[in-house]
Parts: sequence; C-alpha cells; structure tokens
Amino acid sequence: MKISIVVTQEEHYTYAQEICDTIESSALLRGTGIAKRTPEYIQKKMANGDAVIALNGEKFAGFCYIESWEHGKFVAHSGLIVHPDFRKLGLAKKIKTKVFEYSLKKYPGAKVFGITTGLAVMKINSDLGYKPVPYSELTTDPTFWAGCQTCTNFEILKSKDYKMCLCTGMLYDPNEKPKEPPRHPFNEAILRRLKQIKQALFLNKILSFSFFS
Repeated sequence: MKISIVVTQEEHYTYAQEICDTIESSALLRGTGIAKRTPEYIQKKMANGDAVIALNGEKFAGFCYIESWEHGKFVAHSGLIVHPDFRKLGLAKKIKTKVFEYSLKKYPGAKVFGITTGLAVMKINSDLGYKPVPYSELTTDPTFWAGCQTCTNFEILKSKDYKMCLCTGMLYDPNEKPKEPPRHPFNEAILRRLKQIKQALFLNKILSFSFFS
C-alpha cells in the first residue's frame, strides 16, 4: 500500500466534506469533545497551504491542518484524522510528523502547541519533543479559544476561565531544544490515570453545582 502525504492544493478541495465527516464520526465513536469545522473552513486552509493530506491513489487516507496565532508567535495543528480504512498503520504519526516539520519551516521560531484528550496524540507529541504545560503557556488569542465553543466540554473550559479543561495542553518551543533525552519519557499508563483523575474532579464539581443550584 503506497500512501503519499503532501501539502494541500486546490485540487484537494473535493475532499473537504469527507474530512469533516470523518473527524466528526471519529469523535462520536470515541465519546470525546471536538471543535467542529466546516468544509469551507477546511478548503480555506487548503488554499493557504496550511494543511497536509494523505492519499492512497485518489482515496482519502488522512489529514491535518495548521493554525497560526498572535502573528505567528504560536502555531497549532488541528483536525488530525486518519480514515478508518487506514488505521493501525502508523499513519497518524507520519501525518503529524509531516505537518510538524512543515510548520517549523513555514513559521520559523513559532511555538507549536496543541490541546488534546487523546493518549495516542499525546504520545506522538511527546515523541516530537512537546511537553505538557498549563494553559497559561499557550496562546491568549481569544479566536483560538472561541474555536472550542462547539466542543461538548466548552462549559467546563469557560467555568475555569479558560485556564483548565479535560484536554491536556502540550507545547514545543524551538528555542528550548532538549540537549539530552527526557528523563521521564512518555508513560501512557500514568497519563491515562491522570486523565481519569482529572475527569473525576470535574464531574464531582459539576454534580455539586447542579445539586445546589
């Protein structure tokens, strides 16, 4: 199976609807929140060369796009998705690596960040040099956080004054390249446990609020 991963062009516009549908169905299957995007928004990213797409011939296999904030000070990767027919092939990591390297060239000096609930994405980010950080180290651009409004967890984010949510913030700072391998490599079991604790704390607070309101 030969899959190519390329920077998007106008010829890829026709995949926009399928990309949006795949992202939404995947989120529903996992039971996680998602910031929805329209086909028009995806096409705009394609037109600006701010996305990469994976194709097996003419069949859609995967996708990811780039967003820049605060005049290029921060860059985020969003919409990382692999079509169900191409999962368990390590394609998500290949797409993420491609868009990560492309971002560093297109936005030199930018801090690359992301927020996610997915352990697989956390693992990929960690391998690329990201580190978990509090939201205070991420962009303060309100437009970025407005994109979370369609996520099912938005009320949690808003109640915490945009300083905490179920997602974990991760950041890669090109000006702080590690001189040696991290002493505490990614541990999926630990992060899964921390995620469970985080969810339980939020749930207890929500239930308490509902009981007394």
